[in-house]
Amino acid sequence: MATSGVEYLRITDLHAFYGESHILHGVDLTVNRGEVVTLLGRNGAGRTTTLKAILGLVGRRSGSIMINGVEAVSLPPHAIARLGIGYCPEERGIFASLSCEENLLLPPQVASGGMALDEIYAMFPNLRERRASQGTRLSGGEQQMLAVARILRTGAKLLLLDEISEGLAPVIVQALARMIRMLREKGFTIVMVEQNFRFAAPLADRFYVMEHGRIVEQFDAARLDEKMGMLHEYLGV
Repeated sequence: MATSGVEYLRITDLHAFYGESHILHGVDLTVNRGEVVTLLGRNGAGRTTTLKAILGLVGRRSGSIMINGVEAVSLPPHAIARLGIGYCPEERGIFASLSCEENLLLPPQVASGGMALDEIYAMFPNLRERRASQGTRLSGGEQQMLAVARILRTGAKLLLLDEISEGLAPVIVQALARMIRMLREKGFTIVMVEQNFRFAAPLADRFYVMEHGRIVEQFDAARLDEKMGMLHEYLGV
């Protein structure tokens, strides 16, 4: 999996707090343009907080977050989004009273170059079929596809995906894996938080392992086999 080698995201000595709780303890990571990077770790390791901290959705943060050459650690969330970031949270956030297509059209553009509806429907044929269905009538897999598709319209080129495979049937998980590969081929940069190691392992260029709010290991896909013992120790995989 070749990537450009051009740095898109660099996090240095990132600390994050919810109230008095100190969650991230000096996280350092980099993501190159066109890469798929996966954050691995047990629940509570700080992976979701890392995604939220990138966007400024934590109580307080310090350190450095460089996004495409712009220091974002002091920017508000709406300004960070306009640097071209799309966030797909674990809870999906589908509006129940709106149709599938209305949900899709809802987010504002944050940058130029967003995907057109026809492109999105070509990537997600299920959503084309269900375009008039209310959000509540979509299956869990369709809701997850919609949650990801929605951010592709915005022009975001750096996608933060939080547990997108959780609780879904294997056939839907396979469809999401195909989607990740297609997005990568289109030049998107992706940071995934995943508990489903079998889903994440074949997709990622590089892995970061987190524990207790710190990065404890990093390696690229070519070293996955030799790292399985360590991953079993940290993750139980």
